[in-house]
Formats: sequence, structure tokens, C-alpha cells
Amino acid sequence: MTASPATAESAGDGVALHVEPVEIEDELSRSYLDYAMSVIVGRALPSVRDGLKPVHRRILYSMYEGGLRAGTQHRKAASAVGDVMKKYHPHGDSAIYDALVRMGQPWAIRYPLIDGHGNFGSIDGDPPAAMRYTEARLAPIAMELLRDIDEETVDFIDNYDGEEEEPVVLPSRFPNLLVNGSAGIAVGMATNTPPHNLGEVVDAVIAQLDDPEIDLDGLMQYVSGPDFPTGAYILGTAGIRQAYETGRGTIRMRAVTEIEEDGPNAKNPGTRIVVTELPYQVNKANLAMKIADLVRDKRIPGIRDLRDESKRDIRLVIELKRDANPQVVLNQLFKMTQLQESFGVINLALVDDVPRTLSLKDTIQAYIDHQLEIIRRRTEYRLRKAEERAHVLEGLMVALDNLDDVIELIRNAASADAALTQLQETYELSEVQARAILDMQLRRLAQLERQRIIDEYEELQARIADLRDILARPERIKEIIRTELGEIRSDYADPRRTRIVPGGGDLDDEDLVPVEEVVVTLTDVGYVKRTRASEYRTQRRGGKGVAGTSLKADDIVSDVLITSTHNWLLFFTSQGRVYRVKTWRIPEKSRTARGTHVANVEGLALEPGEEIARVVDLPELSTQDERYLVFTTRQGMVKRTRLAEYDSPRQVLIAINLREGDELVGVQVTEGNDELVLVSRRGMAIRFHESDARPMGRDTTGVRGVELSANDEVLALTKAVDDGQLLVVTEEGYGKRTPLERYPLQRRGGKGVKTAQLTDARGGLVGALVAAYEQEIFIVTDQGTIIRMDVKDIRPTGRATQGVRVMTPTDGAHVASVAPVVEPDEPEEGS
Repeated sequence: MTASPATAESAGDGVALHVEPVEIEDELSRSYLDYAMSVIVGRALPSVRDGLKPVHRRILYSMYEGGLRAGTQHRKAASAVGDVMKKYHPHGDSAIYDALVRMGQPWAIRYPLIDGHGNFGSIDGDPPAAMRYTEARLAPIAMELLRDIDEETVDFIDNYDGEEEEPVVLPSRFPNLLVNGSAGIAVGMATNTPPHNLGEVVDAVIAQLDDPEIDLDGLMQYVSGPDFPTGAYILGTAGIRQAYETGRGTIRMRAVTEIEEDGPNAKNPGTRIVVTELPYQVNKANLAMKIADLVRDKRIPGIRDLRDESKRDIRLVIELKRDANPQVVLNQLFKMTQLQESFGVINLALVDDVPRTLSLKDTIQAYIDHQLEIIRRRTEYRLRKAEERAHVLEGLMVALDNLDDVIELIRNAASADAALTQLQETYELSEVQARAILDMQLRRLAQLERQRIIDEYEELQARIADLRDILARPERIKEIIRTELGEIRSDYADPRRTRIVPGGGDLDDEDLVPVEEVVVTLTDVGYVKRTRASEYRTQRRGGKGVAGTSLKADDIVSDVLITSTHNWLLFFTSQGRVYRVKTWRIPEKSRTARGTHVANVEGLALEPGEEIARVVDLPELSTQDERYLVFTTRQGMVKRTRLAEYDSPRQVLIAINLREGDELVGVQVTEGNDELVLVSRRGMAIRFHESDARPMGRDTTGVRGVELSANDEVLALTKAVDDGQLLVVTEEGYGKRTPLERYPLQRRGGKGVKTAQLTDARGGLVGALVAAYEQEIFIVTDQGTIIRMDVKDIRPTGRATQGVRVMTPTDGAHVASVAPVVEPDEPEEGS
């Protein structure tokens, strides 16, 4: 829209008002751009040279000029705020006070620039006391930012009303942007530079000063990563490297925690997690509230109490329940609370009043360039002052060499101005020299004072030569920077607070699950569950067992295995397919619960009519795995396939190609040189080497493993072990164990030998496995009762014997299966 034509009107006081028509789009764009640049340059972004925003720079300079320097007496913060607002920063006093306070908070800034006295807030987010109560002065390290400012090292500009002058930038004798970091939100951009260790940064600056071609790897030998004032851990170096290389990156921080356990003699022994260091910018009070909310909402059920025992140091105590796994609770806290946080690095700063995203090397180089200019300008200032003083001393020496004549000339002069003129004309002196002679005190005519003037002049000549040499040789300026930075490092550097540890910090759902031994039970109609193995106590031979699963009348337990929560479970189906699921994804149920139908388990999307035939557990799956899976079917076929072929991101794979009417009954993981035993339901067993079955692909049928008699079928496939014993159990609870050496090694495809003398009273075989003498087994009935017992409690017998009572099923119940108790792999440290 275009405005009406320009008009000229009277304001009523004789002043003509000129109205100029403009396009509103152009005016809005221009005005917003002016506003944006004002915020970017004049408020929100730090200078790369001193690492300060205007408000911080004005506070420090105002306190320096007002005498609130390190070593002086503290004075009211209100006075400092008032001076800043009056002279340099015409904005709200609360904004100035907030900026002043933050520069004095040791948990907010790595090297505090303000030495505060009184209540300056807390890490819990408590506000500071009003400025009329608190006191402040510059911290010693802040004086290093202002050092040499009186030697014309930086430019000054008029303040907002032209009554005062303020520095454009501070000399900043240490790299404050990297050391203390900076954060701010401008218009369309933001900065978030993390703090670093002073000693490390100084070493890196010196290294780049010595070798301008140094690369990032070279710099990171000195600067290992950010060093936050609250300490804590940084997880991994990938984010650090990205931030240093590009100016942007994400750094994972994690609290420092300890797991404390009371001794056995404690009155109420317990376990607790103690937090001693927090990630940067985490509010401790808010963190405690978040943990309490998670406990109340039962998202972290393992916590029973929470208390803050912090005094000077952080100590947040999280008491755990008796059955809680400390590492799992800790992982849950890392995932759900600010005990683990990310710091998004945006190293954006003003370079010649232009915002730029800087790499580590760029940031250091900008600081080096600033210091080269500071030392050059300081040297030029000192040289000028030395030359001016030498010029005066030259005049004084001329007067001393002609003392009597000079005295006579001054005595006879009509006035001071006449004496000034006559001195200049008689001895060819400048006005400055002549005036110095007139101002000279009589005591300086003494011989000792004359020598002092001569000595001072000679010293000045040497100093002038040295200063000129500094300006003529850039290497001298670099050496001065190197020396003065070394002095600052000696005075202020301290050990790192933040430790860098391996790991990316990503926590998935598995990290929140404890590694523990569990029993996975599968029923004939497809109900599955996992239960802690500790719920099944070991019983003597012949026991009745404990209730294991509540079953419907037409359901029986078909498979049971001992595994670890972090193991893979391979579910092989009646149609020859395989699904893989982590054990912890199987819903945990009580010992007596029926379980969850496999159709409701994530990752087990079975086809209509498809049933689970067998379950195998594996600690891990890998394409580099050299092991094998050996399959056997009810009709006696066997197939061997490399296990690596089953490591696929696909949810379901073909495991074996089954003939019509055949079913999968057994799967074993082998090492490639194992011996296998097939046991039939009618009591026959054959032992052969797995190499008799050549490796095949997944979508194959296999070869003949055993020749079965009429009405017989394969019951189980088991793997031989050293000094192993073949254990068989009948449906009426009778069992026996026989050393494997009693079974001759044959070629696959034979009929095998008898392994049990079966009778109608004792029932047919329902389970068979090879077990060690010291091993434990589970025996499960079709009604869900489970007994856990030692193999050694079963009496050894010959092959063709009936066995002894190993379990007494309840009325109407029959033994359904037998499974070995295998201790899961030990969890890795920290998992």
C-alpha cells in the first residue's frame, strides 16, 4: 500500500513537519533489520575478542573506573548497578543486576569475574538478595580482562549521551570466550559456547601461536573438551570434535554418581544412589522434584526415598528398595531426568561486528590477532611516553650543563613567558623542554639528583631501543604474549572439573532392564511368559514341584528354558519360520500366571494357524558368527545352517523347508565340531557328528538324521558335552541318566540304540537332554507345575532300564517337558 502524497504541515510552534510516503513493506523490513542488528551487535552476542556482551563489558569497566577493583573493600551492588545504568547502560536495573550476579556465581561461570559478598543465589535456583543487601567488587581474574586498558590498547566511543566514553572491547589478557563461554538469543540466531579449562586453553593458544598451521588434532592434544563449573562427565568425544571442527555440535553430559551399599552389620541395610556432581545448568531442586514425580507416577518403581544432603558440595541421596537393581534405576534416571543432559554448542560470536560461527581454531586465531594488536598498541603507547620523557630529560641535562647561565637568564627575565622564550632561543629547546626547566625544583640541582637524571635518561634510551625492537620484530610480540599468558596460567589455572569418559550416552529400552536369570515358559496353545528363576526353588528327587503356570483344561506346557533378560530368543514355528525377540520383551508374570498369548508379544506377528514349535536363546547375533543351527523334524530329518544367516533386520525369516505333514521338534546351536544325539519318543537314541550333515541354506529341507520304526517320531535333539549324561524323563515322572559313552558314535541315518525300557505304567518319553553331573534341570507338567532339581540326585543306570521316580505329578497331571538350568552370561560392567 502506498501512502498519500507528501505534505508539509505546521507543528504549531513554527516547525514544519515533512511527511514522506514510503512502502509499508519496505519500512517494516528496514526497521526490523535495524532492530535485529541492534540486538545482535549491541545486546545478545559476545565479541570474539573479549568474550563479553555489552552489558557485561560495561559492568566490568564501570566497576574498574569506580574503584571496585580486586583487593579493595566490597561495596554495595546497588551502587555499582547505579553507576553502570547512569553512565553506560540506560536499561533496567534488574537486568544489570542479574548480569552482575551471574558473573559472580561459581556454578554458572567457570572463572567468576565478580567477587560477591552476600546472597548471590544458589544452584537450586534460589534468587539472589536484593541489590541493596549484596556487595561486590572485581575478582582478581577480571583485572586481567582490563589490564593495560589505560595504555590506549583499545578504542573508546562515546556513551549513549556523549558525556562519557566506554571501551569498544576489553584488552582481555586471557581468552575469555573459550574460558567462560557465553549464551544468548538474538534475532534469528543464538550462541551457546561452553566454558573450558583456563590452563588447557592457554596451552592451545600458545601452540597455535607457535604453529599457525596446527590442525584440530593438534589443538585437541591441549583442549580435551569443555570444562563445566559443576564438573560431571562428558560422554565421548564425537560431539566435542564436531563442535570444534564446525562450531556446532552436541555434547552429552552425565551426573557423577556413586552406588553405596550398607554393610551386613547395618541396622537397616540398604542401597542408595548418591549424586555428587550435576550436569551444567541443571537446577538441583527441579531435578529432585522431577525424580519425585517419576516415583509417584510409578515410572521408576525402584526408589523408596529421596533427600538432599547438600551443604557446600552436592549430595543428592536416592534410597532404593531392597529388590531394586541399582544400575537399572540409574539408567532410568539418566534416560528420564536431567542427570543426563545435552549441551548444544553454537560457537557464534561477533567478528568485526559481523556474527560468525567459529571453529576452535578460528576462535583461537581471532584471540591471537586481538592480542597481537593489544601488545602492538601498548608498545607504541609506551614508546611514545618513553620518547616524551627522554625529550624532557634531554632538556634538563642541557640546563644542568649550563646551570649558572640558565639561572642568570631566568633571574634577569622580565616574566616567566619571557624566560620560556629565551630558553628556547638560547639553547634550541622545545617548549616542552623549556617549561620543564622552569618547573624544575631547586633540590634537583644537587649533584645526586643530576646523576639520577642522567641514569634515568640512559635507562630510557635502552627501553626505547627495546620497544622499537619489539615493534620491528613480530616474533618479539609473540614472545610477550607467550610469556604473559604463561603468567596468567600460573596464577589462575586449576585442574579440570569435567571428566571425559567413553560412550555416546544413548540409552535404549534395554539399558533400563536388569540382566537377570529368568524362566521362559511356552504353552501348547501359545501362552508365553517370563519369570525370575529364583522363584523356583531346588527340590529333592521325587518332589511334587511348585505351581508354575495356571492353564486352561485343554492346554499344556510345551517348552521351558532358562535364559537372561538381555538374550535373544529365536521362536521357530510349525511352518518352518523363525522370529527373533529380546527376552525382556516377553511380558514378566508371576510363577502361577498363565502368561500372554504370543499374538500380543511385540515382534511375534504369527500367521493364522502358525504355532511356536521351539525356542532357542542366544546371548547375541552377528553376521560374523561361525556357529551353526541344527534342526530336526518329527520325521527324523536334520539340517545344519550357519547361524550368521539368521542375523537380519527382518522380523521373520525362513528357517527350514518342511515336508508336508512334518513338524519342527528340535533346534540346537553348535560350534561346528559337536556331537549330536537324537532321541525318539519310543526310547531309541542315535549319536552322530554334526559334520555328517553338510551345511545348507535356510530354505532347505535337510537330510535323514535317524531311521524311525513305525509309529515312532523324534522327541528331542540334544548336544553332547564332555562327561555328559543322557537324561530322559517319562510322562509319569520317571527318569534316568546314562553316560554318553554307553551310546556308540554312528553315522547319521541309522536306527540308533535303545535308551529306555518303556512300560505303559511309566508312560512314553516326554523329554530328553544331555546334562552335566553338577547341573540343575526343570521338569514341567502339562498342568504347569515345575520342579527344579539337581541332576546328581537322579540315580545313574544303564541304557535299557526303566529309571526311577524323579517327580510325583499331582492327580491327573503328566510330565510335559524337561529343560536344563543354564546360568546366563555375566553382564558387562556398567550395563
